[in-house]
Amino acid sequence: MRWPGQTAQSLALLEGTPVNCLLLERERWQPELLDAAAKRGLATLAVVRPGFDGAVPGAFAGVVLEGDFAPAEVAKYRDSGRPVIELVSRYRLRFDGVSSVAGTWQGVWPGIQLEEEGSTKSAPSGAPWINTNTGFLRFAKAASKGVVWIGVRPPEKNTFRVERYLQAIGDAAMSGARWVVALDADFEKRLLGGDDRARKDWERMARHLRFYEEHREWRGLDPYGLLALVEDTPGALLSGGILDMIAVKHTPVRPMPTRRLQGGALRGAQMAVNVNPETLSAEQQEALRTFARSGGTLLTGPPGWKFPAVPDGQITLADEAVKTLDTIWKELNSMTGRRNLGVRLFNVASMLSNLTATADGKTLYLHLVNYSDYPVDSVTAHVLGRWTKAKLYTPEGPPKDLEIYPVDEGTGIDIPALTAVGVIRID
Repeated sequence: MRWPGQTAQSLALLEGTPVNCLLLERERWQPELLDAAAKRGLATLAVVRPGFDGAVPGAFAGVVLEGDFAPAEVAKYRDSGRPVIELVSRYRLRFDGVSSVAGTWQGVWPGIQLEEEGSTKSAPSGAPWINTNTGFLRFAKAASKGVVWIGVRPPEKNTFRVERYLQAIGDAAMSGARWVVALDADFEKRLLGGDDRARKDWERMARHLRFYEEHREWRGLDPYGLLALVEDTPGALLSGGILDMIAVKHTPVRPMPTRRLQGGALRGAQMAVNVNPETLSAEQQEALRTFARSGGTLLTGPPGWKFPAVPDGQITLADEAVKTLDTIWKELNSMTGRRNLGVRLFNVASMLSNLTATADGKTLYLHLVNYSDYPVDSVTAHVLGRWTKAKLYTPEGPPKDLEIYPVDEGTGIDIPALTAVGVIRID
């Protein structure tokens, strides 16, 4: 968490929460605060940005390099012997396994996007446009096979209801990533000042953070589904691209970084989409041909088609790029149609989902995040195949067994109500 307090007494707010690692800006590098954090068993990380030429106090457990540093500067901090975590721009992310954490400070602030008049903006899929980092995070998780941090902050000079923070927690967690918790300035002031409403909202946030930490095994599960999306940078690092378009339709999809496209990487998939065919090596192209020869359905971009150019620093698709992608999207939407490629969901216009599975495929986990500020009820899931048990996990209370029943596509599950986030275990 980006800790807003400057006093040792402020750390009492962390009692009973799962927050155990604090990112501290330079104005919070006081010895009293660092000493109190150490006594509470809290790891403290010094936030350093390009241009800093001072020394990081020895009391810090590690350093966070936020921004884009020259390789020599990164090496200097790594040579100090303390852990170093880089929160870089998305286009500087490395998925080479050198760092234990793949982290970025760039992201969109999760939630349903509204127009100036207050109406809901629509996505190319026809559903409400949801600002989400899930597509990018799912790719990053597949590419790195490790820990992914996203350090997006609430937009400045804005005050948000607690529901937006719950959405930010779930937006990262359902993709197997961690959001570096950050509060808006008004929330920080009220929380540190002892405001009762802020304390209650903070306790609610803590319950949601604890919910995912108590089930941290969920982060290691792989995406499940019969559709694979083959793509790589730069397109895969954008929010609002093909992967997010598919997610809004609640079609289970397996991100497939081109660097991992070899051998049996597509085993278990029935369909594959190759977003940018001109970037593939001969070996990768052969892997796709083998997939097609074995009976798989393959959709590729039109001849000569290239992913739209992305201006430096941009993390969302421009309107013109969305129009360019519309060619592939229409074909993909036609190909998948109303088919069940793992699960189909109903009454979920304000939600996003992610379907994961254990290695043996005997247990599925259906992650749901509600991006509206109000509870949603009467959600229905049709899961491909025959299943015998379903249990709903939420931060609000103990797990609940859900009734299941046969449907043409496999197994039906009704979810009576969902406030912010929930996970359904299916056996």
